[in-house]
Amino acid sequence: MKVLKFGGTSVGSAQRMREVAELIHAPQERRIVVLSAMSGTTNTLVGIAELLRAEDVAAATARIEIMRQDYLMVARELLPDATLAAAASKDLDTVFRTLFDLTRQPLSASGERVILAQGELLSTCLFHHYLTGVLHRDAVLLPALEFMRLDHNDEPDADYIREHLQAQLAQHEGRPLFVTQGYICRNAHGKTDNLKRGGSDYSASLIGAAADATEIQIWTDIDGLHNNDPRVVEGTYPIRELSFDEAAELAYFGAKILHPSSILPAAKHGIPVRLLNTMQPEAPGTLISSQTGSEPIKAVAAKDGLVAINIKSSRMLLAHGFLRSVFEVFERHRTSIDMITTSEVAVSLTIDDATHLPQILEELRGFGTVEVDRDQTIICLVGNLIQETNGAARLVFDSLADVPLRMISYGGSPNNISLLVHSSDKVRTLKALNAGLFQRA
Repeated sequence: MKVLKFGGTSVGSAQRMREVAELIHAPQERRIVVLSAMSGTTNTLVGIAELLRAEDVAAATARIEIMRQDYLMVARELLPDATLAAAASKDLDTVFRTLFDLTRQPLSASGERVILAQGELLSTCLFHHYLTGVLHRDAVLLPALEFMRLDHNDEPDADYIREHLQAQLAQHEGRPLFVTQGYICRNAHGKTDNLKRGGSDYSASLIGAAADATEIQIWTDIDGLHNNDPRVVEGTYPIRELSFDEAAELAYFGAKILHPSSILPAAKHGIPVRLLNTMQPEAPGTLISSQTGSEPIKAVAAKDGLVAINIKSSRMLLAHGFLRSVFEVFERHRTSIDMITTSEVAVSLTIDDATHLPQILEELRGFGTVEVDRDQTIICLVGNLIQETNGAARLVFDSLADVPLRMISYGGSPNNISLLVHSSDKVRTLKALNAGLFQRA
């Protein structure tokens, strides 16, 4: 069994869906195909919810009708046979009826989640009709709401997912192909919800773990994780192999192709994850597994929007419990810390959520002098840094001789060197690292 997830761009039109249908064709292999909503759909649904929240029912209704007509047009293009198109249109109208019904009552938080869930229901409806009606393939539509569930902490309920997915698959023993929705699920109370973090990638990883898959493939519009940010650095290239830990570090610190939560279930069960490009299906992409290569530094990523806080206090010197007291301030305000360095009389740290910053600073001033630097960026360098003699740190600092560094964290992880710079220095830092680490003769 393999799990293949396709993002919104990959299924963003009738032609794209036809191409995906060819990519997934493997008659001798069981496959579960996880689809996102068609590109642009979720943004439209968010806009509809915003109109309903503003009590502009007429505008919301008009937006839904425009969206319905767009989908009927895609159905006619994808399913040229009039009978097939009519059957698909009937199923699509069931989804749109749900949306129209929600305009007739005040919008609740639960209602908003129902609105956001409709995109994946629409894309899988169309794709399943194409597979079975046009290509005559033996494909089963698995409703994700029948097996994807959150627990009371709003985390995926892995035991429930495994039990109910396996039960669904057992009902169709011997069938080769399954299509299901990413992103959507039910919460612990049985109401429609979503996975939020990692979205459909997270769904694919959870489904892969629950189905005991041999591999999870995540298909997007880029050929794997790159060694640097291709939006601002020229000459980047996809990394062929990464360990789970390396991929998680890159994802957390800014690699946009992957959410840090999305591969955790796969990592826990040791299931390889392959990142592939629907626009270049022949490209090898990136393989994420338990293995790592020998390269000291494989990739660089950047995370913006950080606030650096420096607490200087003579009370810190030789005082046990000082750091614990500092951390408890952040715990009370439910604010996570990204990076931390200490000296004899000071501790510097960064946060990426400044929601409770005023309250945090007020408490920290009880420990000593507090300084705040905004507009900071973490530059994360990831690779195999276990060997202390490989000279990786020297290469990094030689490359950045002209860049002012606010903080350095090295040794907290065998896969990561983290540097803090002002956000105005981000691009030149990434370019300097690219030249010094990846373009040496």
